[in-house]
Amino acid sequence: MPSINRRLADVGRGFAAFLNPPPEGVIRFSVGQPNFKTSDVIVSAAKNALDQGLHGYTRSQGSEELCTAVCNHLSQYDVIVDAEDIVITPGCKQALLYAMMTCLEPGDEVILLAPAWPSYDGMLRLIGAVPIHVPVKRENYHPDLDAVKNAITSKTKALLINSPNNPTGAVYHPDEVKALTEICIENDLWIFDDMVYATMVWSDHPYVAPASLPGGAERTLTIGGWSKGWAMTGWRLGWITGPPVVMEGVKTCHANAASHVPTFLMPAAECAIGLKEEPMMMADSFRERMKIFHALLDDLPGIEAPVPEGAFYILADISDTGMSDIEFAQQALSQANVQVIPASLMEGGDGLIRFSGGASIEHIHEGVQRLRRWLENL
Repeated sequence: MPSINRRLADVGRGFAAFLNPPPEGVIRFSVGQPNFKTSDVIVSAAKNALDQGLHGYTRSQGSEELCTAVCNHLSQYDVIVDAEDIVITPGCKQALLYAMMTCLEPGDEVILLAPAWPSYDGMLRLIGAVPIHVPVKRENYHPDLDAVKNAITSKTKALLINSPNNPTGAVYHPDEVKALTEICIENDLWIFDDMVYATMVWSDHPYVAPASLPGGAERTLTIGGWSKGWAMTGWRLGWITGPPVVMEGVKTCHANAASHVPTFLMPAAECAIGLKEEPMMMADSFRERMKIFHALLDDLPGIEAPVPEGAFYILADISDTGMSDIEFAQQALSQANVQVIPASLMEGGDGLIRFSGGASIEHIHEGVQRLRRWLENL
């Protein structure tokens, strides 16, 4: 039998082992998916497109109308781009992979602020690039700027920023994003800005796009999508934009890898990104939910966590329970019927547990009660 790609041996599968559907009755604080249904208005737009016969091939980068709608959406974050420099992709993962394929060569180093969503590491290894995990500050999960500077070598090619952040729930301060952008300017680095949670900010400080800052636009690839803010995880729709020369490379990757996203989903995506009330209502619900979730978790014995500033994750330190994060996750499932993610699956996550607030408020109350009974009886 011929051999397969040797790089795959070094590529993990992220949280897969702890995301398997658990037995009935288990409460899942594991899946990064809102417990909201996609708005009926969006679903109707997809159905109407099918009824109108939008079944065939279409413009590879996405319809002109949809690309213009994404431009209009990004402008509220002062990211000013031309519709010709937008590509609609099969989810944010694909967009991130295109960014890496376009900007990186094998052996190039990319700085990840650790603990980082594990797919970043896997994607880089797939293309032969080298992930460099730089720990964030443990007390609030914000960037350690000196550590970032010290991690840069002659092989460093890019920095990946994800704010609001998965898995930490941190939203980087405007001055931190400015400082990170300036570091990239000084060292002539690309910035990959994963803004998929930008509509979910609970802190007093907003999401800041590196592309909106002086010197940022010419080196930033801005990546986002519909999964989180519009409760459209299964629709697999994302976008990517950046400098025209980079986007020509992205279009080449996309044309050869996916042709385009499903034609009938484009009007639905255009409808979604133009909505105001529905995503705002969902964001308001999450804001209250995460406040309650954090207060409940923070009251548990042996668990400490910073207040989540955005997204719908809480990254808690469980070291005082005397268990490793793997032991905690395994026993929480077997003894408390609660499924969580051990953060040591990501470099820099030892002793931490990721809790997802994608569950309903009723399940959050019940799940934390189960954890309390289990921990108090240890």
